[in-house]
Amino acid sequence: MTRPLILLTNDDGIHSPGLMAAIEAVHDLADLVVVAPKEQQSAMGRSLPGSMSGAIFVEELRLNGDHVPAYSVPGSPAQAVLYGLHEVCRPQRPDLVISGINYGENLGTSVMVSGTVGAALQAADMGVPALAISLETDPAYHARLGYDVDWRVAVHFTRWLTRLALAQPFPPDVDVLKMDIPAAATPQTPWRLTRQSRLPYYQTIPSDRLRFEDAVRLPYQIIIDRSRLEPDSDIYAFAVDHVVSVTPLSLDMSSRTPLSQLAAQLGP
Repeated sequence: MTRPLILLTNDDGIHSPGLMAAIEAVHDLADLVVVAPKEQQSAMGRSLPGSMSGAIFVEELRLNGDHVPAYSVPGSPAQAVLYGLHEVCRPQRPDLVISGINYGENLGTSVMVSGTVGAALQAADMGVPALAISLETDPAYHARLGYDVDWRVAVHFTRWLTRLALAQPFPPDVDVLKMDIPAAATPQTPWRLTRQSRLPYYQTIPSDRLRFEDAVRLPYQIIIDRSRLEPDSDIYAFAVDHVVSVTPLSLDMSSRTPLSQLAAQLGP
């Protein structure tokens, strides 16, 4: 029997400690190939920027002294997956793609912005099941690497979910499993299957700019409207009950409104 193959990627860049934590979590479960953005690419969603050169660079990554096959691309997380599947792994097809471990949770409608989730969705669109794994961290680390983060619990849950994902195929209409781990979690913290909340989690707020021509990035905050928060949602599990949230995501973004009902409203 041949060992499974896992492609690992992220949106924090090829030298992220979170990526190394993911490698540590699964290194003995499968053969590994790493293809990740060369630089920080958070909040890129599933974008495929046309300015990307298409170059692929060999990188030096080691775990406990052992070489890990690793490559970087000067593009988005989704492009790392695109080039990883089409060029780096060819002709072998990975059994699983793992995106993460991300600095910062990805919850609610904010998943549409997440480069971590975007990479996983790109893999799913190419027929490979994927995990998108995120750990709650100080927001200061969302755009730059923090080297004082304790990844041990995230390693534990990444290994657990990866073993499950390799053991059997995802059910129909499940293309990605998104996992969000609270910073205070322990290996004994319960996990819960959740739905993606329809509410935003990170919300942009007005800046304090004095002139329109000033170069100012809109700041954002975590804002949760608990009066509207769904009890079965990822935000509720994570932020209210402080458990590990596992959310099945689908490539099908169709509304769940019955088409017959909508057709009746739209008229002949």
